[in-house]
Amino acid sequence: MLRATLRRLQPVFSLKNIWAVTNSEQSAAVQRELKGVAASHILPEPVGRNTAAAIGLAAIHLAREHGDALMAVLPSDSYIADSARYQKLLRAALELAREPRNLMILGIPPARPETGYGYIEREGAFARAQGVSAFAVRRFTEKPNLPLAKRYVASRRYFWNAGMFFWSVSTFLDALKRFLPETHSALMQLSNFIGTSRYAEQLKRIYAKLENISVDYAVMEPATQSGSAFRVAVIPAQIGWSDIGSWAAVYELLAPAANANFSSGPMYALDATGCYFWSPRKFVAAVGVHNLMFVETDDAMLLCSRDRSQDVGKIVKWLEENCRRELL
Repeated sequence: MLRATLRRLQPVFSLKNIWAVTNSEQSAAVQRELKGVAASHILPEPVGRNTAAAIGLAAIHLAREHGDALMAVLPSDSYIADSARYQKLLRAALELAREPRNLMILGIPPARPETGYGYIEREGAFARAQGVSAFAVRRFTEKPNLPLAKRYVASRRYFWNAGMFFWSVSTFLDALKRFLPETHSALMQLSNFIGTSRYAEQLKRIYAKLENISVDYAVMEPATQSGSAFRVAVIPAQIGWSDIGSWAAVYELLAPAANANFSSGPMYALDATGCYFWSPRKFVAAVGVHNLMFVETDDAMLLCSRDRSQDVGKIVKWLEENCRRELL
């Protein structure tokens, strides 16, 4: 998926403008996968501090090397079916991000009332670039319950937040200074050591002290509040996106048609629709079941309805609390 991300970006960005933030344990592997990307552009975090710190780390390096560059902040674990449309939206978002104080985000039109994603509520028209419309953002909402998610989808005013952001370095650092001043101050201190023999030592010392918070909570949400000097806008992105973050998302990628069944091995379905079966070594017979997820491994089986697939995380939490780590 990391290599696929790089391939999608290369028509828009040259390799010399690609940067990756990762953890220190994976930095060597990331460098091997991103062939043609400079080793100095692989930025390892000595400890995880969530996305506000990670983006801030990239921002101070960009400022050092490129000045007030434009930033496209893009997760490396997304599946995107329509690369051409995605690239068009990237160019439009970057054009709008040139305007100081603009914070741009791509919003995914929801395919279902998903409870595992954050949502973006749009207001009226914001601007157009390269034939692409952007809309002002009213607010961000994190992971609603199912009844609320259903209302969001029905209203047609909400998008999934896929974590794809666009802004200039100066705009982001100004926002960080305004909304997360201690992290901003620490990163500015760290920036003085970039390119010196003391950088690694200072990175380890300073980074561990940064606030552990997502950029959504730290910057994007307060930026939409009344009195904010920043303008937040969303570009609808109908691009066949998935983060493959739940079994329901896996089903949507693999099912040959709406309400079809998918099985990793041989199966027979009688009056069964919309089911996903992962049982590579056993024959599956399904009778009278609908929208069912069935996943078999050597030591466990999962059964759940498709619309509850995000609740698998609650099972993981229960296993942790009950010291069943052999199942994790």
